[in-house]
Amino acid sequence: MLDPTLLSALGDILPPSAIVATAEGTRAYECDGLTLFREQPLAVLLPENEAQVISILRLCHAARLPVVARGAGTGLSGGATPHRKGVVLSLAKFKRILSIDPLSCSAVVQPGVRNLAISEAAAVHGLYYAPDPSSQIACTIGGNVAENSGGVHCLKYGLTVHNVRRVRAVLIDGDVVEFGGEALDAAGYDLLALITGSEGLLAVITEVTVKLTPTPQQATCVLASFDDLEKAGDAVAAIIGAGIIPAGLEMMDQLTIAAVEPFVRAGYPVDAAAILLCESDGTTDEVADEIARMRQLLEASGATTIVVSQSETQRLKFWSGRKAAFPAAGRISPDYYCIDGTIPRRSLAPVLKRIEMLSREFGLRCMNVFHAGDGNLHPLILYDANVPDEVARTEAFGARILELCIEVGGTITGEHGVGLEKIDQMCTQFAAPELERFHAIKRAFDAEGLLNPGKAVPLLHRCAEMGRMHVHGGQLPHPDLPRF
Repeated sequence: MLDPTLLSALGDILPPSAIVATAEGTRAYECDGLTLFREQPLAVLLPENEAQVISILRLCHAARLPVVARGAGTGLSGGATPHRKGVVLSLAKFKRILSIDPLSCSAVVQPGVRNLAISEAAAVHGLYYAPDPSSQIACTIGGNVAENSGGVHCLKYGLTVHNVRRVRAVLIDGDVVEFGGEALDAAGYDLLALITGSEGLLAVITEVTVKLTPTPQQATCVLASFDDLEKAGDAVAAIIGAGIIPAGLEMMDQLTIAAVEPFVRAGYPVDAAAILLCESDGTTDEVADEIARMRQLLEASGATTIVVSQSETQRLKFWSGRKAAFPAAGRISPDYYCIDGTIPRRSLAPVLKRIEMLSREFGLRCMNVFHAGDGNLHPLILYDANVPDEVARTEAFGARILELCIEVGGTITGEHGVGLEKIDQMCTQFAAPELERFHAIKRAFDAEGLLNPGKAVPLLHRCAEMGRMHVHGGQLPHPDLPRF
């Protein structure tokens, strides 16, 4: 329960309706999209302007009260999981698009603005916001910046970090800072890249200036099916190797196709071992040339069928299946756990085969759907939390996939972040001196460690303890959080 003195002080900053302090009320905030771990905060605070955020952070700083900033709660790494001895600072009311400048191709938005809403508002100017996570209908730009989100078109147009010009934020002591600028470059160190993907550890975002992209004259999507995963992987390598950078290049395996097709009727061949979605956009001539080249490469790689979208409706239908993969998993399994790791493209086929072997080893089905063009995997482990031991097996399966990504020269995250989910694998990916550098950056912004504590960067003693546990066959629990 929140200290009455603090509760009273918060009441001087926010109206009663903006303070949620009951167990029933805070339960709605107990987890983000990673439901494996849950915790209730002492309170949830819902400011509606920057002045209130400043006052709240100053109060929490003085009281040494942990603060977890939260957007729409669609994150998949536990980054917004509350701290049991702290408060959740929700930016849900910061949902205004402040300005759109078609001449500079930019928009200034508050952090609670939905990703898709930016493109909808910019469409009248022939512009859109390129990063498009599958959750774009719900996820917010503040959360996108915190996690450096990508999407199906990130291969050509980049991640959030490549599409943000300026971030305004508040430090834990209430100081307001700005990273980047309205111009294409800014003086000094590139702290804009540092704040992007910092997972709420450094500051609370209150305003973002995003880059807008001209809507292409034409966009066409190719649906190619294969009778073998390795052939599909070879096709990806062939397309990129030929110097083609598609607007999107996605892969789905047979289990994913079987789950998605009855759900959205996207036109996927349910008997295929894998399908690729390859999109080209640009002028009519550019698209026609690129589609022809990709078609030749797909045929040479062993594609069994190739369908080129003949209308915008058909193109969007192809993509609707890819974007519906996560909810489709919910139709065939009580629970699912989405992994996020990145590997070199040359390792796609062997890694997918290894995941198939691990699926049999752990006795759990796994749907594979991912950004094939940049090697960002999103295996979906299907499980039932009501079955004894399935949660533990699911976590162990996921950990093995992440370790496999490291083994082949990849990394443990592409766009979902580390959060709570991958904190142990950080000990595997980085050596102690590197982790200490991360902590030094954290201390420079937040010396007391009050912003999103226990997330993203493990303490060195935790890594040492994890090493000892692994030697003896044990497993270290996540810090300060009960298992669900």
